[in-house]
Amino acid sequence: MRSLARRPAVRRLLVLAPVAALLAGCAGGTAEDVPAPATSAVSSQADQAGPDLGVDAFAERVAEDGTVVLDARTPAEFAQGHLPGAVNVDLQSADFQERIGELDRDERYAVYCQSGNRSGQALTAMVGEGFSDVAHLKGGIGAWQAAGLPVVTG
Repeated sequence: MRSLARRPAVRRLLVLAPVAALLAGCAGGTAEDVPAPATSAVSSQADQAGPDLGVDAFAERVAEDGTVVLDARTPAEFAQGHLPGAVNVDLQSADFQERIGELDRDERYAVYCQSGNRSGQALTAMVGEGFSDVAHLKGGIGAWQAAGLPVVTG
């Protein structure tokens, strides 16, 4: 009796599974058939954080009058070599939030670190604090130096 009770359920599943697969296949289409998503008024944190700039675009930003260049590395890393005119604001220091809180939110900022990780975090923190024009160097100072661009020590 028990096996008879299971058979209709199994039979139903065997019939319904291919039908469900066919319906799912019909719902799809080509990429051209799918409308582009509407632009949302609420953007993601990554969108708000500003661009990840390659070396060339970052160098152009740094060269623009009024751009404040921030180095998010430790003071020891900063002393070993940094971009000309950079200000050291160590992301890992206890007073990082306080230091960025003292900065003018309306200025243009170019932030970098060793590889792009800490500067990305600093950029996100700055955007969270209301900074409106912030970008960071993808690949960090390593990419800058690989491109043969100048660094200063001290």
